[in-house]
Amino acid sequence: MAIQTEFIDFIVSVAAIRAKYPGGWEACLKDHAPLIGGRVWYDDYLFRDGAMGPQGIEALVEEWTALGLVGRAQVDGQDCWIDFCVYESMFGGATLPCAWLVPQDGRSVAHVDDPGSAVVGRGTPGLNA
Repeated sequence: MAIQTEFIDFIVSVAAIRAKYPGGWEACLKDHAPLIGGRVWYDDYLFRDGAMGPQGIEALVEEWTALGLVGRAQVDGQDCWIDFCVYESMFGGATLPCAWLVPQDGRSVAHVDDPGSAVVGRGTPGLNA
């Protein structure tokens, strides 16, 4: 499965949410319930939030980092995304290398471990991951 991308996407690995988000996956879904189907959607591997501008995406990076997730880190001497990724669908994709994210068709991305081809997005808010 893949998730739809639009504007500036903030994409988090569901595995990282399960491991690091306070209260885990269930708490994350509860905390974001009012946004699901609007600017938030997810599949079994990826959770997507987003913003229309740099200030909004910066706020998401700060919020999730404060929750204990790791944004950027050096991997083999290169700055990379770790637990979450900023993805600019209109401007070339991931803003830094992200080993677990695979662009699909220019309008969606999938997790490297996810073989499915269906797309979850606005109007199809998520699956029971």
